[in-house]
Amino acid sequence: MSLALGVYRAATGLLEPLAPSLLRARARRGKEDLSRLPERLGRPVLARPEGRLVWLHGASVGEGLSLLPLVEAMAERDPALTLLVTSGTTTSADLLARRLPERAIHQFVPVDGPRSAAGFLAHWRPDLAVFVESELWPNLLLAARRRGARTALVSARLSKGSLDGWGRFPAAARAVLGGFDLVMGQDDEAATGLVRLGARDDGRLNLKLAGESLPADAENLARLRGEIGERPILLAASTHPGEETLLLEVFAWLKDRPERPLLVIVPRHPVRGEGILMEAREQGFVAARRALAEPLTGATEVYVADTLGELGLWFRLARLAVIGGSLVEGVGGHNPLEAARLDCPASAGPHVVNWRSVYAALEVEHAVRRVDGAAALAGVMAEALTDPTALRAEAGRARAFADRESGAVRPAADWLLALMRRI
Repeated sequence: MSLALGVYRAATGLLEPLAPSLLRARARRGKEDLSRLPERLGRPVLARPEGRLVWLHGASVGEGLSLLPLVEAMAERDPALTLLVTSGTTTSADLLARRLPERAIHQFVPVDGPRSAAGFLAHWRPDLAVFVESELWPNLLLAARRRGARTALVSARLSKGSLDGWGRFPAAARAVLGGFDLVMGQDDEAATGLVRLGARDDGRLNLKLAGESLPADAENLARLRGEIGERPILLAASTHPGEETLLLEVFAWLKDRPERPLLVIVPRHPVRGEGILMEAREQGFVAARRALAEPLTGATEVYVADTLGELGLWFRLARLAVIGGSLVEGVGGHNPLEAARLDCPASAGPHVVNWRSVYAALEVEHAVRRVDGAAALAGVMAEALTDPTALRAEAGRARAFADRESGAVRPAADWLLALMRRI
């Protein structure tokens, strides 16, 4: 073990006794599920099924949902396999619980302390551990390898800050990244950075390009269509703090148009729904909130759809979707292919570093609108209301792109299963 990893293990071991109180404090702020804190401390309560088990980990909502096509492909190929999916946020836990296939189990990832990691691994005994994107926990990874599990890093991408950070500790980087049995970067740039830190290069896989269309409840969809009628919907999908302020400012210029548009805001974190509703009302909008079952009427101008698992409804209904996380710095954007798979025209702001390669490919196809500033955003929204023909054509090209790219996950599932069977 490198000196840096030894220091990390010692420091996390010393801090680990503080974890229960810190987790309880986070639970009081809605950031942890109090009833499931034992999972975060490496004390699972669910029994481990017999047979082979693959553990797949994605940090949050985006990473966890990107794993779904891989989970489904592996389950299809080996129905006897148990698939354990971990994530670290309550929102991701709720969404994954709704969408995981049979024989797939969700658990919260344990804190990366030596005792918590050991307890988690002793209970679940994974044959294969698959990490997605950039979520690297040294104690968990190294302990899994010591127990004989194969490890894989797929759809891998490290930010410049992470690359620089690991680069300051080259021996630790080689121990953590060089120990993976399979590494698949999202793109050539990501792979080059990982190889520089000692990782292998086994090809490309971008799970963000895979996946099925988001689901929608048919009864809810029909009811909403009846309530909305012919009014065009401008959708703000997966928004973050600061974005709603800009969207409401722009919508104020459009709300009195003869088309009578409806702005639907779906916050990335539904707990923010009340604050968004208050902001809309303070700005003079007639607003309603879905989580409170407030009626959506002809007078409603802004509708806060602060419920989980319903984004597929709104992509099916919207004239245009503005993809959140892209209008303010610090988030990095969200997945535009969720809209593309449902033929919904999409627009996004300038801040899409986490999805840079996807947006670049869509722009080459003339399949997405990028905007910078309120005036440009107002322009594309107005176009969606008055003459959406060009936007619909762009959505068709985006759908074709998404369909072309979705097949890569199947061979990746085969490679992972073959890796596990070589144990």
